[in-house]
Amino acid sequence: MTVFVKKTTIWKERGRKKVATAVVTDISKNLIRLRDAKGMTQEAVANAAGISLAGYRKIEAAQGDPRSNTVVALARALGVKPGELLRPAPPLPVARFRSTKRMRERDLLLMDVAKQLEGYADLEALLDSKMDFHPEVFSADDVEPARRPIEAANRVRLAFRLKNDEPIHDICGLLEDHGIKVLPVRVASDAFFGLSVADGLAGPAIAVNIWDRISVERWIFTAAHELGHLVLHAGDFNAAEAAEQPEHEREADQFAAHFLMPQGSFAKEWEQAKGLPLFDRVLKVKRIHRVSYMTVLYRVHELGHPEIWALFKAQAKRRTGKSLLKTDEPAALGPGAFLGPAVETRKGDEPTQLSEYDFLTDRRQRLVRDAVEQEVISIGRAAEILGVTLRSMRQIAGSWV
Repeated sequence: MTVFVKKTTIWKERGRKKVATAVVTDISKNLIRLRDAKGMTQEAVANAAGISLAGYRKIEAAQGDPRSNTVVALARALGVKPGELLRPAPPLPVARFRSTKRMRERDLLLMDVAKQLEGYADLEALLDSKMDFHPEVFSADDVEPARRPIEAANRVRLAFRLKNDEPIHDICGLLEDHGIKVLPVRVASDAFFGLSVADGLAGPAIAVNIWDRISVERWIFTAAHELGHLVLHAGDFNAAEAAEQPEHEREADQFAAHFLMPQGSFAKEWEQAKGLPLFDRVLKVKRIHRVSYMTVLYRVHELGHPEIWALFKAQAKRRTGKSLLKTDEPAALGPGAFLGPAVETRKGDEPTQLSEYDFLTDRRQRLVRDAVEQEVISIGRAAEILGVTLRSMRQIAGSWV
């Protein structure tokens, strides 16, 4: 007997069960994505599934033709349902993904972002809660090029109903309340801080690298920086292009500095702290606005002080006894500032710390709760969308009040 079902077909042939050829590529992509997410080696997955390493490598390379019982064993080894391996991989998003050096994890990361956005879009469709935001409307193409990033930042702040002297205390909530999804991802690399998605699956969206060695301040600055690209550089969104464009990076930095620290507030606080040593002055202003020290230095540089970077780094070295590295943040916010409970130490050494609570996304979690409580998705689907285990999802649901 031969039975055919579209896409996710498993058929019987001469007493053997094989996975349809059309699904082999999807299995390969999902194996790579799930194995990477769980931090497992190919050998570990092969051993857990009870197959040879060579056999596993063929399947992951889309060269094998796995039987259905092998797919079940692989799913069990990875802690997911077989359907998660058979699910067609979502198309890669229309993204702007640049890094200072070549990243081996690039395609995996884009796959992960696509998967997260697919789940996000499903929730919005089920709950009729799609939010539209068109960042290119604020591109400020009508002003001189040198002023574009500043004027664009001012226009976005006005659209977000922020006062001229108002610091941003919850950038995730602010962006998500205006239709820009924020996706925390974790990549052990200082070559990648974030990427942005213009449209496609569920854009606009921003993914931020929340690796422990990167400070919360840098997470916040990255979110604002990627918003700058969404607003200023609509023509840059081609996931195949990996090389950075220095001029566009500079413009996005300038946008972020003015978006996070408006002129009225910065000028007032910078003037009031003028009697302090430079190191202390920068850290005080940075803490008031909950931004990176680099954000403050960008603004001071604009005042006509190009030497500010070297001066600050020299004073930082005298104070801390070491040179500032790329991921360092003097007086860093604690880890709870963006995303979750505080921990005792962080390796991203920003002087005086924010915490993950200062970069805490919540719209997707809120939509998941609504969907579960309205019984339009199962607890299992909720776990898939949030990228957690079924047990963890049940604990989360049990904690809702």
